[in-house]
Amino acid sequence: MNDFRLYTEMGLFHVLDVKAYDHILFLIVLAVIFSFSEWKKVLWLVTLFTIGHSLSLTLAAFEIINIKVEIIEFLIPVTIFITGVTNIFNAKKTSKTKDSINLIFALYFGLIHGLGFSNYFRAMIGKEDDKLVPLAEFALGIEAAQVIIVLLILTIGYLLQNVSKVTKRDWILVTSSIVIGFSIQMMLDRVFW
Repeated sequence: MNDFRLYTEMGLFHVLDVKAYDHILFLIVLAVIFSFSEWKKVLWLVTLFTIGHSLSLTLAAFEIINIKVEIIEFLIPVTIFITGVTNIFNAKKTSKTKDSINLIFALYFGLIHGLGFSNYFRAMIGKEDDKLVPLAEFALGIEAAQVIIVLLILTIGYLLQNVSKVTKRDWILVTSSIVIGFSIQMMLDRVFW
């Protein structure tokens, strides 16, 4: 039970760690296009990201893949930047188009984000015989943290759109632009060449 709690809390705090805000920024640009009425899509969004993240952790834990940390650390803000820019260019397009793109981003970019934590996770579980249980427990913590963040984003969006009468388009454009600004600075800080 202690191991379950340990790995689940590590997954939870991996996402909720304010110092490692790249995960939070990515979730913001993924979720900003959705509303509470689209809860099934949002659940898929969070789950697809967790699947991608967990798959790359699994590949790393079993030493199937090993990519230089510097490359991954640079690619993480690139994924945030791409998602934010896509939101801006698609702000006027149909909901179905935007939804599909962000769901695809959640899965594939989740792979990159998982690789960013893979070296630490591989060292943490070490040479344990059973690597799948800690991975599942860690994924559960990630999923819970992502739900918390996405609910917060949806709540802020709801309040701004329904109380302050901010248009959904403006909510998407302003939020995505702010996150793009952060991602550009992160890319500049993490240039590896």
